[in-house]
Amino acid sequence: MEQPAAISLPPGTTAGRTPLRDRLTIPVLAFGGILMAVMQTVVVPLLPDLPRLTGASAGAVSWMVTATLLSGAVLTPVLGRAGDMYGKRRVLMAALGLMTAGSVVCALSSDIGVLITARALQGAASAVVPLSISILRDELPPERRGGAVALMSSTVGIGAALGLPLAALIVQYADWHTMFWVTSGLGLLGVGAVAWAVRESPVREPGRFDVPGALGLAAGLVCLLLGVSQGGTWGWASGRILGLFAAAVTALALWWWHQLRVARPLVDLRLVSRPRVGLSHVAALLTGFAFYANSLVTAQLVQAPRSTGYGLGLSIVQTGLCLLPSGVIMLLLSPVSARISAARGPRVTLAVGAGVIALGYVVRIADSRDLWMVIVGASVVGVGTTLAYSALPTLILRAVPAGQTASANGVNVLMRTIGQAACSAVVAAVLVHHTSVVGGIALPALHGYLLAFGIAGVVALVACTAALCIPADPAPDAPARAASAGASLDGAMEQA
Repeated sequence: MEQPAAISLPPGTTAGRTPLRDRLTIPVLAFGGILMAVMQTVVVPLLPDLPRLTGASAGAVSWMVTATLLSGAVLTPVLGRAGDMYGKRRVLMAALGLMTAGSVVCALSSDIGVLITARALQGAASAVVPLSISILRDELPPERRGGAVALMSSTVGIGAALGLPLAALIVQYADWHTMFWVTSGLGLLGVGAVAWAVRESPVREPGRFDVPGALGLAAGLVCLLLGVSQGGTWGWASGRILGLFAAAVTALALWWWHQLRVARPLVDLRLVSRPRVGLSHVAALLTGFAFYANSLVTAQLVQAPRSTGYGLGLSIVQTGLCLLPSGVIMLLLSPVSARISAARGPRVTLAVGAGVIALGYVVRIADSRDLWMVIVGASVVGVGTTLAYSALPTLILRAVPAGQTASANGVNVLMRTIGQAACSAVVAAVLVHHTSVVGGIALPALHGYLLAFGIAGVVALVACTAALCIPADPAPDAPARAASAGASLDGAMEQA
């Protein structure tokens, strides 16, 4: 069924605005993306102590991570579609507001049920990056768009690298509620900055919101991700896990049927069936899997006791500092990745990035005992992640109508989330089945970690293959982008 054309006003109109506000649009949106990633990682240093602090079981405490993952996966495509329909800036502020409200609730409570509910609220922040990328597409001229989108994409890694040591420092030297008061203040700053510096996008796609589609997608994703995330704990062959997977298949099949028949679908599956869009989503899932193994496995490996023969016995603060260089690399290389995409096309950037991720895991397998080699290997993976993550939204922006950019990028981020959840489950299964006894305690063996790196490297190579299968970019403004590659680099660095 033919979709209505999006309503669009002339871009770049800045009446009633100061040049300062226009110059700060990109940094403010990037701050929101970094804040989202920080908010997702700050709870990690607390997990070992939360059972004692809240009086809850370790299984209940783990839901502070699972709840954010589930709500984020559900809300990202839903809020993306809402942004396309009702205004991206408005929905972006709502997402940041929910994230901040969740942080305030966490700061005020020690009840595990309340904390889990608050963390579910914070999952709305997962929509910040796709909404921001869509705003940049609508507001910026082509010569500045590439560098800005690349910078926005890299904020996921930057925020994750900053969040872990920041939270560890606060938890080590202050009451754990202080961490959530700090993030609450940063959240309020983010909402205010977006309200002041970011214009509402003039591009809209009117229509009625697909409530049955949103509910069906929510049901299917919750069953799928709950099964993936809890399979190792409940048992992959248990009735609960098999029932969840069966329910996920049924719900998603009905949702797919509904989306193909409704006049205004939540996700336009006709776009997904196009190779340039569908293969980009496949590459996003595979890249999310490959990227996540880096931080997940590295954090456990360097904190392992020295008595294991390979562990470095680092504290959580020191572990965060080990991952910090990769975050800095993502910040510095984002304009470079934009320049590669402008000259060669984003699918080439994606393929190169996936290949570099695989190379990084070769380094990890070659030597994971020396700290400097651990940092080098993690940094190489960070380089590849920067290239791949910056190329993915550019591929989507060039392949979908202007009125569907937020929802399409939301689906792309959702695919990364599913990839990360799958990676977490695979890594956990590998490490559980490859252990050695040290001091009477069963700990993951070194070959288990190396096997996890190998699996992630193979997945990265598959992502590289998927990227090369994406049809070449026929975008009409390619000559202008190539001619302005240098301007894109300079503009992105200046805005950063």
